[in-house]
Amino acid sequence: MQIPIVMPKPDLTALTGGYRKTPVMQIGADIYCDTQRIARELERIQPAPSLFPEQSVGLALALSSWSDKVFFEPGAGLAMGTNAEIPEPILEDRKAFFNFMDFDTLDDNLPHLYGQLRAQAAWGDRQLVGGRHYLLGDAPSWPDVLAYFVVWMARANIADVTPLFAAFQDMAEWEERLAAIGHGERSEMDAEEALAIARDSEAQTEVQVDGDDPLGLAPETAVTVAPDDYGIVPVAGELVRLTMDDIAIRRTDPRAGEVVVHFPRVGYRVDAAA
Repeated sequence: MQIPIVMPKPDLTALTGGYRKTPVMQIGADIYCDTQRIARELERIQPAPSLFPEQSVGLALALSSWSDKVFFEPGAGLAMGTNAEIPEPILEDRKAFFNFMDFDTLDDNLPHLYGQLRAQAAWGDRQLVGGRHYLLGDAPSWPDVLAYFVVWMARANIADVTPLFAAFQDMAEWEERLAAIGHGERSEMDAEEALAIARDSEAQTEVQVDGDDPLGLAPETAVTVAPDDYGIVPVAGELVRLTMDDIAIRRTDPRAGEVVVHFPRVGYRVDAAA
């Protein structure tokens, strides 16, 4: 389903409990937040062709943090600071959302942000030198997705970014290869249908709480979960899973019924409810 660009997002909130970032993946009454968690679930459901070929899962997941923070943040700052077409309501919404960004000093900081974005794009270009088609070899993988979304965002939203990337010919050809993969077959679903599917389904989530986890929490403990970087809106529920890889909580909504909301372990904070 399509969601509003700015808050409020009542249909999405009914499913997630308030999680602000996108995308979100729904499978019945299981709701998956964060692209990292979505990628792991897609890999579990459809392991071939793999998003993590040749035992690259550790490296690929580590690069998720690079993409989400180190690479994304200068790109987001430049998009906010150089795109005069951004409507005022979106700009005001992002001021609350991007807590890592000082909008009062953004204009003065633009040269630094351009330098950071250019330097990190150069990393990707160097990885492709010598005829390598994708970042890890001959097949596309999760690191390609992580790098591509920031470059795509930059080209779509940042003024003067084309000259900034002009020297990166290998990267430009890599972008063309990824774009040619396409998006598969897409069909629209309205919000009420998605909510009905959640209400009529039962979450397929195995209860697993790591007894060695430093938080020392037990299953069914009332907790909140929130990103630890930006878009920090806690989601409340009962703990279903807490492992080195993932977090899941059960919550009930009048419109969505009982759902289980999933998050990655890395990059998210879990706290016992007050």
